[in-house]
Amino acid sequence: MRKEWWQTYGGRLSGALAGGALFIVYEISGFWDMLFCALLVGTGFWIGKWWDEKREPPFSWERFVDWLENRWPRSR
Repeated sequence: MRKEWWQTYGGRLSGALAGGALFIVYEISGFWDMLFCALLVGTGFWIGKWWDEKREPPFSWERFVDWLENRWPRSR
C-alpha cells in the first residue's frame, strides 16, 4: 500500500515537503516572507505533480534556443 502510494504521489509529496521546509525557515522571518513560502510550497507541489504525471516539461530549452537564433541570427 505504501509503495503504491509513494509511486503515485511521491513527486507531489517531495515537492510539498521541500517547500514546507523552506516555509519553516521563512515563517520565522515574518508575514511577507511567509507569503513567499506559500508560493514556494505551491511551486514545489506543481513540479511534483508534473513529475507524478510524467508529463513533458512546460519549458523546452531547445525551442527557446531556436527562438533566440531566429530572433537574433548570428553574425557572419
